[in-house]
Order: sequence, then C-alpha cells, then structure tokens
Amino acid sequence: MRAVMPQAAVAAETVAPPFRRDRLIHAFVAVSGLSRAGDMIWTIALAWSAVHLASAATAGAVIAAGTIPRAVVMLYGGVLADRVDALRLMRVTNLVRAAVLLLAAVLMWSGALSVPLLLAVAITFGIADALYMPSSSTLPRQLVRPGDLPAFQGAMQTVQRLGNMGGSVVGGVLVALWGAGTCAALDAATFLVHAAFLAILRPRFPRESPEREPALRALAAGFRHLRRSPTTRALVLTLSGLNLAVTPALDLGVALRSAREGWGAHMVGVAAALVGLGAAIGSLAMVPIKPRRIGLWGFGLLAVQGGCIAALGAGGRIPVAAVCVVLGFTAGAASVSLSALFLSVVDQAYLGRMSSLTSLGDDALMPLSMAAFGALASVTSASVPFYVYGAAMAGLMVMILARPVIRRLRIEAAVTADEVADPASA
Repeated sequence: MRAVMPQAAVAAETVAPPFRRDRLIHAFVAVSGLSRAGDMIWTIALAWSAVHLASAATAGAVIAAGTIPRAVVMLYGGVLADRVDALRLMRVTNLVRAAVLLLAAVLMWSGALSVPLLLAVAITFGIADALYMPSSSTLPRQLVRPGDLPAFQGAMQTVQRLGNMGGSVVGGVLVALWGAGTCAALDAATFLVHAAFLAILRPRFPRESPEREPALRALAAGFRHLRRSPTTRALVLTLSGLNLAVTPALDLGVALRSAREGWGAHMVGVAAALVGLGAAIGSLAMVPIKPRRIGLWGFGLLAVQGGCIAALGAGGRIPVAAVCVVLGFTAGAASVSLSALFLSVVDQAYLGRMSSLTSLGDDALMPLSMAAFGALASVTSASVPFYVYGAAMAGLMVMILARPVIRRLRIEAAVTADEVADPASA
C-alpha cells in the first residue's frame, strides 16, 4: 500500500492544531452535546404528551412519525450534502427547527397542545434530520487532522451520549413540572446556540465537490462509486447494519428474558444503563488511543460484540449485567473507530451520499430485524435469538476481517485503499 498523505490531510496539518490543543473543536463538541441534550428533552416531552393525549397506538404513531419522511428524504439529503456548503445547510436546518419549536411552544402555552401539532413537529424534524445528518457527517474532514479523527469522534460520541443521559433526566422533570411547551422552548434555545456557533465556524481546508448534475443522476453516480470501491462498500454495508443485531437483543431480548425468568421490569432499565455506561467509557477511551490498524481494531471489536450478544442469552442477572458493560464498551469503541475510518476512506465528493446510505439502511432494516428476533423467540426460546444474532454478527465480522486490505487499513493511508484493492476504479 502506498503511504500517500491525501491533499486534504496535508492542508489540515498546516492549519489545524492537534486535537488536544484545539480549543475551537473542543467548544464545537461541547455545543453539539448541548444540542443533543435539548433533542432528548423534547423527545421525552413528545412521548409523554402523546401518551397522555391519545391511545397507545396513536402515541406510537406520533413518536415514529418522523421516521418515514426522514427515510424518504435521506438520499436526497446525501446528494445535497455533496453539493452545497455543509456549514450553511446545518445553520439553516437548525434555525428552521428552532422556529418550528418556538411556534409549537407558543401554541402549547396557549392551550393548543394536540396530536396534529405533535405530528407536525415530528414530521418536520424527520425531514430536517434527513437534510442535517449527511451534511454534518462531511464536516469533520474539513475541521480536524486525519490522524485526529478517532479522537474527535471519541469526544463527540462521549459528549453526545452524556447529552442523551442528561437530557432524559431533565426532560422528565421539566415536562412533569412545566409541560411540553417549556421543553420545546428549551430545545429551540439549544438549536439557536448551535446555529450561532456554526456561524463563526469556518472550514480549515477545502472539500472536493462533485460535478453538478441532476439529483437522480448524482444518486446513481453514488451507487456506481459504491460498486467500484470495495473498501468503501464494506464500510457502508457494515455501518448500515451496525445496530441490526444489538438493538433487538437489548430492546426486545432483555425484556423477554426478564419477563420469562422473573427478573422484573427494572432489569431492562439496569441493562440499558450499563450498556450506556460501557459505551461512554468505550468512546472516551478512544480519545487518547490511536490504533495503528484501525480497521482490524474496529471490526475485531464488533466480532467481540457478536460474542457478547450471544452471551446475553445465557446465565443469570449478574452475568448478563456484566456482559452489558462489555457489550457497551465494544459498541462505543468500535463506533468511534469505524466512523473515523469511514470519514477517511470515503471519497470526499461522495461522503454525503455514502453517509445517507448508512443511515437509511439502519432505519429501513431495523423493523424487520426486530420482528425476526421476536418471531424466533416465539417459536423457540428467549435465548435462541441471542445465539443466532450473535453468531451472525461475529461471523460477518470475521468474513470482513478475512480481507487483507481491511486488516491493513490505517487512517493516513485509508484513502488509497480502494485504489489498491480495485485499480480499475482509479
């Protein structure tokens, strides 16, 4: 493999300080965590309000209302992210979400809290997410050194996990004391703070932009790039299905085992908390660590995670609790490693489109994976789905690691990996 430093990386070395001394990026991470906490505050308020306004089925529809428009718009969001300035689109999206929430807060304070209002906000947020997420995924390569991508992703994911935890607690208190309108206004304030910070943020090195072409043609070009770029394809497929085994096991499987073995409902909450704790530790641990072969490290951790999923199907409460911590650690550390590798591997001209594919894959396939887990448990036992899903995940990771080009991947050299693996694509 040629040890060629990409042009963007050279530019980053000259204009970006090391991550440990990069105060601007530290502030960016903190503001992003604040925004995530605001999102969780509103999510709690949305769920609480929906449950008290309507039947359980209607409440579920309200909470899930944003997923359909997000899925429909996501691919276009990826195309748009590769065409326009990422910071500008992120600023506009945050301002739109803040305006929607402030309007909703005023209506709620005036006594107009209703299911249609909650549906309108949820759908608007789904569309905004589809535009915001691909653009935000392109930004790190314009801000930090390639070698600092794991540290940046580790800090960002740790702070966002803490934001989720803190926002959940604060949201529950606020909606109980002052109602959903206050939660909406507070979330709007965090979006305004985030937008204001993005207004002063500037890219440190330019990003390669693709040739302007119609949206459908640009989307087709993205799929052609995926077909001829084997390393990018492996990462997109893996990240698209990163949660398809672990989420059903944790959200459904632990509840099934708790119910059938008499552990009590509190075990579900304990397991989720322990996974969250392990994930935060795993993400934070990646800030100082710079694995030389990050592909081997990331996919190896996911192979271990497959073993942890299988282990959740055996043993009593104490062993399951211990496995949850280990599983969370592997999830946090692997997510940081592979997301940093993804940012380094994918051609900048296609980064938005590839990011939208990973998000869409997870959204589209999760209901099927969850249903299959439950169906398997209904015809066998509560433990069998854990074994099947864990073995499938571990086996897939071993297959990916069987490719020498994956095992040799490093952040600095990753951008040449597809060219080496498939010279015809160059």
